[in-house]
Amino acid sequence: MPTLAKSLSNTINKKINEIPKSEIRAFSNKISQIPGIIKLTVGEPDLHTPERIKRAAIEDIKSDDSHYAPEPGKKEYLNAVSSYLEDSLGVYYNPANEICATVGVTAALNVALMTVLNPGDKVIVPTPVWGVYFGIIKMAGGIPIEVETSEDNFILTADHLKQVMNNEGKGAKAIVLTDPSNPTGRVYDKEELEQLSQVITDYNLFALSDEIYAELTYNNKKHYSLSQIIPERTLILSGLSKSFAMTGWRIGYIAGPAEIMKTVVKVSSFLITSVTDNVQIAAAKALEDGEQDYEEARAIYEKRLHIIQTGLEKNGFTMATPEGAFYIFAKIPEHFGSDDVAFATDLANKAKVGVVPGSYFGEGGEGYVRLSYASSEEHLRMAVERITNYVDDVLDKE
Repeated sequence: MPTLAKSLSNTINKKINEIPKSEIRAFSNKISQIPGIIKLTVGEPDLHTPERIKRAAIEDIKSDDSHYAPEPGKKEYLNAVSSYLEDSLGVYYNPANEICATVGVTAALNVALMTVLNPGDKVIVPTPVWGVYFGIIKMAGGIPIEVETSEDNFILTADHLKQVMNNEGKGAKAIVLTDPSNPTGRVYDKEELEQLSQVITDYNLFALSDEIYAELTYNNKKHYSLSQIIPERTLILSGLSKSFAMTGWRIGYIAGPAEIMKTVVKVSSFLITSVTDNVQIAAAKALEDGEQDYEEARAIYEKRLHIIQTGLEKNGFTMATPEGAFYIFAKIPEHFGSDDVAFATDLANKAKVGVVPGSYFGEGGEGYVRLSYASSEEHLRMAVERITNYVDDVLDKE
């Protein structure tokens, strides 16, 4: 087994070494060692990729479609994304020069930030948010500016953004907005986005809109996009991982104005060359007639949301009502204190239920935990029962 030369050990990229690994995955991996634990930690759908999508990939493989795809993506996939966005948002993106295939949304965010940022540029990040954002921004040479939103029910208001832009965010280059939100499940309404768009325009920001959960909204809540209001400033980052249960396929896209998409494609081509042929064909099939698929998934998740939300509320947890994605961001009952890491660790060890400490999602997450309901009803009901017993045991001892 080779050992790195001692003379090289201190020469590895310092910027990368300064970026911590994902706390969410580290915690999830740690508690995985607990026998019998029910993990509600990772945003991984337990549903399966629909058969028609798998068949499309199989047939494409059989046809020997195994060569380099065009750098922006295969025509079939780009056309499907274009049609899907026009149907769902009413915004037309030319498949010839305004869309780029990516290896999931994480890669899309990497590519978008590398396209937009110069070293030292600030990026506005409403928090709590998926913690990986911070590392990706830093890798691209940017400086994340956390904007804590808990006081406004986990929605970034236009007034708050304006205040930040006049202070610690002064001179920022871009804003990253996740809608629907991970971890809170909040969904911005049209008026909120219109007000934000005005501030984004006034301060000349790029808007990177992470819409990976766009199809998963509940209680008649509708998804709107910044691209419907300020398409000239917006890059849509999305994919099929969540709504079509295709996390392992690693397929996403970026859509935006042609002028910037030239650079997006250039950056993407240096990073990955192109996205796998048969995966793009399968994704095209998913988008072409996939409304029934994500409607079925939405109905399943909405039922699960009710199970876990009702169970938590009966045990003294409070939360902003989740409207999308498949997460609940719950405030720990007061008698447990505010140390969310200690609470999540104790819950895992004693109740055998895995949740994610809220502080792993940035400012405003302290004292909260995130639970994913992308798990079976059976597991969710068992988790609620275990949490109830855990809470009762603690209260009995006080």
